[in-house]
Parts: sequence; C-alpha cells; structure tokens
Amino acid sequence: MAQIQTHEHAQDITSVKSTTMTLNEFLENDVEGYEYIKGELVQMPDASRRHGEVNMNVIHHLYSYVRQHKLGRMYPADTSFKVGERVLKPDVAFVSTERLTGDDDKGLPIPPDLAIEVVSPSDIQSRILDKVRAYLDAGTRCVWVVEPTLKTVTVYKSETDIKTLTREDTLTGDDVVPGFSCPVELLFE
Repeated sequence: MAQIQTHEHAQDITSVKSTTMTLNEFLENDVEGYEYIKGELVQMPDASRRHGEVNMNVIHHLYSYVRQHKLGRMYPADTSFKVGERVLKPDVAFVSTERLTGDDDKGLPIPPDLAIEVVSPSDIQSRILDKVRAYLDAGTRCVWVVEPTLKTVTVYKSETDIKTLTREDTLTGDDVVPGFSCPVELLFE
C-alpha cells in the first residue's frame, strides 16, 4: 500500500494527500472517500442534507428511465472512473451498455458517458470547472452540474456548448440518454 502524507491547502477545506500510488493502483484498489487528481489523493467533502436529497432526485428520475429502456448502467458517488490521468467519482454517472467493460469488482477504466456533479456548500467553483474540463477532455459526452442553491442545471457538451437550465426548463438526455426528459424543478423537490 502507498505511503500517504497529509498537507492542507490554505484556501481549500478538503484534505489533499501526497501519495506514491499510481493511477492504475488507485483504480485497482480504490481509496474510499478520495479521488485521484494529478498524483494526489483529494478528499471528497461530506454531503449536506440538501445535496443528498437533490442527488437522490437525480438518481430516481434518471435511473428509472435508463433501467426501463435498458440503455446502460447508473452509478452512485462511490464509483471510480478513469478520467484521463485522474480517477474521479461523480455524484451520479451513466455508462451506455455498449461501453461497459472491465472487471465488475474494480473501478471503471473509462470515463462515463454522462457525469453529474451536484454542488455542495463546500465545493469550490474552480475545482468543479476543472472536473468538467477533465471529463470532457477524456471523452465524457455530457456533464450536468446541478446547483441546489440556485436550482439550476448547467449542461456541458464541450467547452463552448454550455447551457444553463432553470426550474422552468426541462432537462433532456439528448443523444447521451436518448428520450430522457425531466422538468428541472423536480430535481429540487
């Protein structure tokens, strides 16, 4: 097992740990509660009650549709995905049936087709945008950033194809989750 040393970044309340663990070792072994970013283990913040409720609403609506239409698999926040030179754990993820690969007892060696990040009170905007860029660069087809405080969903298909939806809009799966649609307001009930 890798040796880990802790050091805190002054501007960040999450813990960052230096490691001698490689990306593949992290993906093989996983370290609960951490993501692997640029050779470091970054602790995932604890979720607030609101974060958990919104996360469950997203899962409820999307999972039901994906399962009913046999489009692929949904994964919760503790599932690891290889995203370029990182291992990330989106709050919710979807992988289409045709892309499912690898050992079911390990993290996924591919990025998800759809990554969903639900913003926590302790999240830092620049870190969220860095993750969005990493997902898109690695081949994730779409990223949803769900903002519970503002009750918005920002849909990223590329660095230039970005759309922010409000409670009055309808979120769709476009070509990533074909046929899926859900009023944005239902995610924040």
